[in-house]
Amino acid sequence: MPQDSPLDPHRHSYGSPTAPVTIVEFGDLECPYCRAAAPVLRDVVATSDGRVRLVWRHFPLFEVHPHALTAALAAEAFAAHGRFWDLHDAAFAHQDRLADPDLRRYASEAGIDPDEVVGEAVQRWAPAVEADYLEGLSHGVGGTPTLFIDGTRYTGPITPDALRAATTT
Repeated sequence: MPQDSPLDPHRHSYGSPTAPVTIVEFGDLECPYCRAAAPVLRDVVATSDGRVRLVWRHFPLFEVHPHALTAALAAEAFAAHGRFWDLHDAAFAHQDRLADPDLRRYASEAGIDPDEVVGEAVQRWAPAVEADYLEGLSHGVGGTPTLFIDGTRYTGPITPDALRAATTT
């Protein structure tokens, strides 16, 4: 599967694509715990001298978070324009504003046609979100954030020191 394909499991990668260590986060854009983990994960990557990268996989907890699925679909639409992390960051900055009008506004602010990120048009990205979700289920993911470091589930605290220690062994 080509890199950047809508079904590429590493399509939402932060950090060097050749980093020897990969942290995969199964996350939900409406999850407050994912919001809290985001700056920690980014810091671990940014201070790793290219040794660590972060890969985001969608795991919308749609039964708990009413806008998680629509935000995930919108994030895929943003990704088609190379702007995934823009919506990722906007969602975490404004988790109480993830309804369709909000997603349209974020798209407009990013220079993306608002009609691409909501409604029927965004359903084209459903297979990518579903693939992430099903992959998470196959690995026992039940909540967010759930992290895997080089394929091994990480169960320690999501702190810079703990994650740095886990990514250097």
